[in-house]
Amino acid sequence: MPTSNDHASIEASGGTDGHYDLLILGSGSTAFAAATRARELGKTAVMIEARTPGGTCVNRGCLPSKNLIEAARLVYEAAHPRYPGLTPARLEIDFPALIAQKDKLIHEYRQQHYVSLLEEQEDSVGVAVVYGRAELVDSHTAEVRMPDGGVRRLRGEQIVIATGSSPAVPELAGLDETPYLTSDLLSSGEAQELTELPSSLIILGGGYIALELGQLFARLGTAVTILERSGRILKEHEPEIGIALTDILRAEGIHLFTRAQVERVSGDASGVQIHAQVRERPQEFHASKLLLATGRRPNTANLGLERVGVRLDAHGAVNVDEYLRTSVPHIWAAGDVIGRETESQMATPVGAHDGGIVAENALTGAKRTVDHGVVPRAIFTDPQVAVVGLTDREANARGFICQCNTIPLSVVPRAGAIRDTRGVIKMVLERPTGRMLGVSMLGVNAGEVIHEAAMALRFGATADDFIDLIHVYPTMAEALKLVAISFTKDVSKLSCCAS
Repeated sequence: MPTSNDHASIEASGGTDGHYDLLILGSGSTAFAAATRARELGKTAVMIEARTPGGTCVNRGCLPSKNLIEAARLVYEAAHPRYPGLTPARLEIDFPALIAQKDKLIHEYRQQHYVSLLEEQEDSVGVAVVYGRAELVDSHTAEVRMPDGGVRRLRGEQIVIATGSSPAVPELAGLDETPYLTSDLLSSGEAQELTELPSSLIILGGGYIALELGQLFARLGTAVTILERSGRILKEHEPEIGIALTDILRAEGIHLFTRAQVERVSGDASGVQIHAQVRERPQEFHASKLLLATGRRPNTANLGLERVGVRLDAHGAVNVDEYLRTSVPHIWAAGDVIGRETESQMATPVGAHDGGIVAENALTGAKRTVDHGVVPRAIFTDPQVAVVGLTDREANARGFICQCNTIPLSVVPRAGAIRDTRGVIKMVLERPTGRMLGVSMLGVNAGEVIHEAAMALRFGATADDFIDLIHVYPTMAEALKLVAISFTKDVSKLSCCAS
């Protein structure tokens, strides 16, 4: 529950009746987009927030993690220069100071991009925020328990559920008695925030959170062990990506184990112990801290959804139709809380995109549908992972007759010029049209490169379109052109820009 001055000036009176056109549970990117669209439509809206304005991304996820990941990259590259003739350097790490600058950045970003915008909107059309824990007492009314112990009732003609997601905590023997961290360890000023660099860290999970945070802490000097229960990390991605990234992380000194089934955990403030079966052999691991990175779950508990007839799936996600309408006609949901498709779809830009759509549908009956077919996604390891569209397996499962090619980034001139050829790029094409169905890339600046592939996917581009497009030389984006050429030529034998 927030206690700072960040939002003191925007506590909403809500009017004498607390009645709004749009009542939104949450204040993250999805909620903000919905409230902004309501304002543009000349409607009144209120967001109810149980924690801090801005939701997970600005406070606990994207912003703090990417800030510290970049700091760790600078430390690592100073100690491991890629160029002969450069002497390795050791940067002194003041971890509390790193955390302090991260907290300052979060505060400034939250103030500029959330709080101040709310103040401006309140002065105009009446988009408001009420802080407290909300529960639906009927299908139009939320009861809000305020930080000071008071209770308010707010009513909405239309309701949007945009409460996001939280770190999932697995059921493990001994976990209830063992101290552990989640991705909330980057939360500014909250109980889990790490202010001292751990000497060693065990991470359970092999998804994007585990890998980003694992590499971050390893580069700052923590001894990191990652335990993934499946056969490879990033199991939803192309296998070539997970295999190549495993080699990269292990080369940096991270102890990464796959097919590791944790049986029980134990420990206290002085350290933790993990008992696991690793490839069917018993093994014990010890570290000063334990981090759970085993996915995320929709925040739907204790909202009163079942009481008012909103249906959830087996994982607690809100069921919605193609218009983001729930089983109750005037209640809608968007963002992480609908848990649609895969964990990797739980992303800030997806929620922000869908928030505007859900508000328009709720307030105007527009019947706009959401389409997540073209959602570029990135994992901010170093090098980065970026994907868009279908994998080889997904394309075949959907009935496409497809062909795929993978090339190493060592054939990309830019990668050679900067002496960082780590990674691969894979393209999935439809036969016989040559239409691009998906791209997966592990490499320098992959998160930037993938937008060209996303635009190509959106407009039905073919491999020939990538080949015919003149790319700046030398850039990492040439990887897309080269993988397209690789379907018909040996790209290792090309001369510079020639195709």
